[in-house]
Amino acid sequence: MPVFGTRPDTIKMAPVVQALYAARPAIEPIVCVSAQHRQMLDTLLDLFEIKPDFDLDIMEEHQSLTDITSRVLYGMEEVLRQAQPDVVLVHGDTTTSTAAALAAFYRKVPVGHVEAGLRTRDRYEPFPEEMNRRLTGALASFHFAPTETAKRNLLAENVEPETIVVTGNTVIDAFLRTSRRVRGRTPPVLAGIDTQRPLIFVTAHRRENHEAMGEIARALAEIAALPERPQLLWPVHPSPMVAPVAHRVLDGVEGVHLVEPIDYADLVGCVAASRFVLTDSGGLQEEAPCLGKPVLVMRDVTERPEGLAAGTLELVGTDRARIVAAARRLLTDQAAYGRMARASNPYGDGHAGSRIVAWLLWRLRGGARPQEFALPTTAA
Repeated sequence: MPVFGTRPDTIKMAPVVQALYAARPAIEPIVCVSAQHRQMLDTLLDLFEIKPDFDLDIMEEHQSLTDITSRVLYGMEEVLRQAQPDVVLVHGDTTTSTAAALAAFYRKVPVGHVEAGLRTRDRYEPFPEEMNRRLTGALASFHFAPTETAKRNLLAENVEPETIVVTGNTVIDAFLRTSRRVRGRTPPVLAGIDTQRPLIFVTAHRRENHEAMGEIARALAEIAALPERPQLLWPVHPSPMVAPVAHRVLDGVEGVHLVEPIDYADLVGCVAASRFVLTDSGGLQEEAPCLGKPVLVMRDVTERPEGLAAGTLELVGTDRARIVAAARRLLTDQAAYGRMARASNPYGDGHAGSRIVAWLLWRLRGGARPQEFALPTTAA
């Protein structure tokens, strides 16, 4: 039973669900969604052709973390009683994942943690994701680590080695498949944008950056005024801590395009059309380098150090001057841009979902350990 319910974990669990579907009848997939993000979830379910067997439908306006946790925990109790799965699969660091893992633990159902082992070592950054992933890891029986670094993090926490497998990150599966589907199609959101000018794709929404959102917006205004005349496209998160600030600072600024949230297929197309990405997102740190796009990360720490080591990412924090300087460098310094654009993406080869399912089949059936879920040695 895969369980998910936000935009990010739906994207990252879709390749696992598709691999489970492909493994029938050896595995019976029972898909459960929390709908922590209702509208964004439904759009992605259509894109990835996933039909949930259970829908907790928990989303409410202005929901708190406590609201989400309690509703998922309560809803999963009845779902697990009805479905009686052999394994529950959850993803990464969402509150849905942690609550679902706890509900499964209460019923003594083994939990598999997809994208396990990411760490910043700062319990409040990102918030609440860092503690969510640690708590989920403590509850999990099986750990699907995206990289060797993530595996080492788990081993350092005394997780049993035989319960860990390095698979690559499922987000690469989803991103590559979607990029093939949208190749040659211009996203509607780019209509009216001068594509002869460099495009910077922007996302910013994380809770720990809410207080810095004004500083981020002012940095974008300065970038738009640079002599290179870049175009900045920002699909603005509807959060009351994000959208009002973005519009107050940036409405009317030439070269800055604030739009409503876009669907995943259009996001992939926009990244493909961009020169580089400026974000505080986790997933884009892994996705954009698939297409040779440098990523400037507006955070002080990242749970994805492999990208820093490989050179695909650069941490720029939320300081206005630092963000502007890094963007200017990628717009003007071709050597610096080339180093980041050509760096090898360390997050996998697009087959993580099938490796996870192959490992589960082996683990549940026993027998000799197969080679089909081994990540190629070229991946970090």
